Amino acid sequence: MKKLSWFNKVVFGFNIVITVLTFIAYVLPFLAPKMFPLLSVLTLILPLFLILNALFFIYWMLQLKRQIFLSGLVLLLGITFINKFYKFSSHDLEKEEKDFTVMSYNVRLFNLFDWINDDSVGNTILHFINDENPDILCIQEYSENAKVDLRIYKYKAIFMEGEQIKTGQAIFSKYPIFNQGDFKIPTAGNNVIYADIKKGKDTIRVYNIHLQSIKISPDVNEISEHVDAINQSKSQQLFSRIRDAFKKQEQQAEILVKHKNECPYPVIICGDMNNSPFSYVYRSIKSDLNDCFVESGNGFGQTYKFKYYPARIDYIFASKKMKVKSFNTFTKFENSDHFPIMTRLSFVE
Repeated sequence: MKKLSWFNKVVFGFNIVITVLTFIAYVLPFLAPKMFPLLSVLTLILPLFLILNALFFIYWMLQLKRQIFLSGLVLLLGITFINKFYKFSSHDLEKEEKDFTVMSYNVRLFNLFDWINDDSVGNTILHFINDENPDILCIQEYSENAKVDLRIYKYKAIFMEGEQIKTGQAIFSKYPIFNQGDFKIPTAGNNVIYADIKKGKDTIRVYNIHLQSIKISPDVNEISEHVDAINQSKSQQLFSRIRDAFKKQEQQAEILVKHKNECPYPVIICGDMNNSPFSYVYRSIKSDLNDCFVESGNGFGQTYKFKYYPARIDYIFASKKMKVKSFNTFTKFENSDHFPIMTRLSFVE
């Protein structure tokens, strides 16, 4: 430190703070949110920490300073986290007859309440689904009130709640569904549904999940207004809301994992997890499954239209008995606050 200018000493001080926060964020996916609910918020901004460490690394490298090793070590230890945030390469393996495709899409009730000023959103989504033609389709925030005709799928499992406006989750399949069910998540309006599907000689259980929302606006400026301490009580409300949502997500994940572990078939888990790939909930649900984006995706894999930040909160996980052959995120298809995702799979012989 003696050889550093006063400015570099200040920079290195900030570097140390970011390094400590990054290490804490590295550990948090292994700790249940109920243990450190407030600290768990750090997992949402881990990508920001990684970017800042990369900038510090470049800064010290240009000056040939040994302080480079601090951020270098952090980035080296965080390679697995970087792959979950950004994929530098992808593969799209050759199509075979045995392949099948799975799509997951939070359609936001097909724009039933006109969040988007366009009366044709429902039909546009329908045409998109027909064009992509997934063999298995999982929809979150599904509503029959929108009158979107998905009769192209012979088999379906739909579970909805509500009096005047019924909403819920749906699984559509070109392959026979011989068993289906749902289980309510305590203390939350969300639920998990599943369908056992027969594809030739193989049987698959598909889960469609929609976990507790943290209720953050897609406009990052709204968050800034909370966090800038212009109104401290609003800032406290924001963090309290995130903390409570993480606790509920942990309960939901535990119920799902217990149900999955009792399943005799290979599983696919699709849906809106409302949390980042750096969270305890992600690690718990993914478990021994493949994250299809990590296996075959490309770029940031953004699934939620969050301003200035490529948030990935929608996932498709697949049993290791299945090979992930391709993965697509349709970020140019803007007819919901989420983007649809689709993967192509085949059973490992």
